[in-house]
Amino acid sequence: MTINERYEAAREAYKAVGVNTDEALEALKRIPISMHCWQGDDVIGFDGAGGLSGGIQTTGNYPGRARNPQELMNDMGKALSLIPGKHRINLHASYAIFEEGEWADRDQLEPKHFAKWVEFAKERGIGIDFNPTLFSHPKAENATLSSEDEEIRSFWIRHVQACIRISEYFAGEQGTPCTMNIWIPDGFKDVPADRTSPRARLKDSLDQILSMDYDKTKVYVAVESKVFGIGMESCTVGSHEFYMNYASKNDILCLLDSGHYHPTEVVSDKISSMLLFFDKVALHVTRPVRWDSDHVVLFDDETKEIAKEIIRGGADRILLALDFFDASINRLSAWIVGMRNMQKALLNALLLPNETLARLQEEREFTEQMMLQEELKLYPVGDVWNYFCEINGVPAKEDWFEEVRSYEKEVLLNRK
Repeated sequence: MTINERYEAAREAYKAVGVNTDEALEALKRIPISMHCWQGDDVIGFDGAGGLSGGIQTTGNYPGRARNPQELMNDMGKALSLIPGKHRINLHASYAIFEEGEWADRDQLEPKHFAKWVEFAKERGIGIDFNPTLFSHPKAENATLSSEDEEIRSFWIRHVQACIRISEYFAGEQGTPCTMNIWIPDGFKDVPADRTSPRARLKDSLDQILSMDYDKTKVYVAVESKVFGIGMESCTVGSHEFYMNYASKNDILCLLDSGHYHPTEVVSDKISSMLLFFDKVALHVTRPVRWDSDHVVLFDDETKEIAKEIIRGGADRILLALDFFDASINRLSAWIVGMRNMQKALLNALLLPNETLARLQEEREFTEQMMLQEELKLYPVGDVWNYFCEINGVPAKEDWFEEVRSYEKEVLLNRK
């Protein structure tokens, strides 16, 4: 059977349980995912940091890491060409691109340092999201926005304010709002004597940052918590409770990263609660293995559950991005697998008879609800996915991997 024939059979199967597959595919096409640039070069960036610090690290030394802006853009462009639909790119401030002989420290970054990224995005008709880079810098060795050193704290306040201006520039050039997410590595390796003062300084820093005049319709400022990091195992200043309360009080976004919570917590259970109190919620979907290890997103149970909550809560209210960095495998393949898996999970959620399942729960018909949920797991979502790939002009099934293999042979392995 051809892909079209298999799709026709799948359409009839889903129609029998009240699901319109054509509508599901149209809905999926309208959901952009922000693809993170840092997977392509192991979070090194272009501003001279040269290596990671701040409680995060990459492992592996697979050949072909992007070494400069053009190589990274080429790799991202190739990956995007093998992912169905129109998406976004997510940049860190450390990926500023300087002219020869030019350099600016992070508190002096300007829109001009990201003009080539705007060109890259415009060529593909995609939007840009942004992140201040408060790690891998001499002034981030101890603390950033919570630092007891006022000179260092002021430096990072200026950096984030500069990033808001750059985010406004992206939004103005692209005609779409830019999500700008703040994450800091501040914390303590051992049990602190004073948790309040660092958090009070972080609150004051954020207050100063947000006191600047900026267009809130163009820039969605978000704050991202973390449960712990390397070297800050006992206390993270920017905890979930801190940021959730700060975001609520100051009308900004609270970003949920699926690797930034205790292993017994799941982000899928948090989304519905957050949407009751916030107009929008930002997500970083990753795959933690026992801790915040940022593995490539798989088509696994938690990714499926996150996708269900996105669809049931309203995909237009979720600002969706991925966040992982694996240097042990082909970096393009990592992007493509992760992005396509997130889309597969969204499609799986769109192909569920969600109203029927909700009604069964409301009527407390849990036996029938369980039966239907389990039977639907073997419905032909793969046939619908392959058709989605075909109508969007990208290879279906595993056929895309041949292009990655050729790119690796012709391009990546020639990078010494």
